[in-house]
Amino acid sequence: MHTAHHILIYGCKFPGFWQRDSPRAVWDCGKMGGKVTGYHRAPTCAKGSQIIYAWARDAPKLVLPDGVGFKVGGPDTGISYLVLQVHYANVDKFLNGATDNSGVILSTLPATTEKVNKRAGILLLGTGGTIPAHREEHMETACPIKEPIILHPFAFRTHTHQLGKVVAGYVIRKNGSWERIGKHDPLKPQMFYPVNKDMSIFQGDIVAARCTMRNFRDINTEIGSTGKDEMCNFYMMYYVDGDHILQDKFCFTAGPPLYRWQYDLSIANIPQEIDYDASTLDEN
Repeated sequence: MHTAHHILIYGCKFPGFWQRDSPRAVWDCGKMGGKVTGYHRAPTCAKGSQIIYAWARDAPKLVLPDGVGFKVGGPDTGISYLVLQVHYANVDKFLNGATDNSGVILSTLPATTEKVNKRAGILLLGTGGTIPAHREEHMETACPIKEPIILHPFAFRTHTHQLGKVVAGYVIRKNGSWERIGKHDPLKPQMFYPVNKDMSIFQGDIVAARCTMRNFRDINTEIGSTGKDEMCNFYMMYYVDGDHILQDKFCFTAGPPLYRWQYDLSIANIPQEIDYDASTLDEN
């Protein structure tokens, strides 16, 4: 974690940089703010970007449940290429010629008679916004599930930079009740953790997340890509019985001061116990 701040695997229809004679080229994704690296600069994906995996803070490996798999390749998956993106926490040692082998090992099992009939997907919830200096701020997002499929969440991951204290995700039922998907301290290993309990999410339910931030700095902190900025992300990994995962894979809001749960007309009332639960590390 002192070398690689975080690592992502994207599924792409087309990678951001492509050369006919070098289909596995390394390129600068341009996320860290205009530095000249000597590499070609291009986005992570030129078309069809979706996150498959994320790692940070020395998280252990992820093992998918039996019968669950990500579908890649072929004309109907939207994923023709896997792209590895590494954001480095510190590059000082590389200035003197040091090298690095940060990456992800993908392990596949030998062919068996068992059929993988549960397709995995990830819904990423996040926000924009500002955290005022010397203030605690709640960064919140919520989106309805509009597609006629049933989601079975089985793992979640939280991600902030230095100011995050708690990140929590919920499903809000059509009757107004809230159920916790999971919550965690984002400054501990940022692995995919098991969800709070067996649950299903249906069309018309709302998924919501809150990041509780405490800004100890003398200046306001904005959401952004660098280590001096912040991020508020809640990853929900789920499976479906069958072949159709969510088409809309991202749920983002403008964040504070423009967006808060209490401003969202689709959320009738926030129970007091949920307001407390979303900002404390008490797991009960």
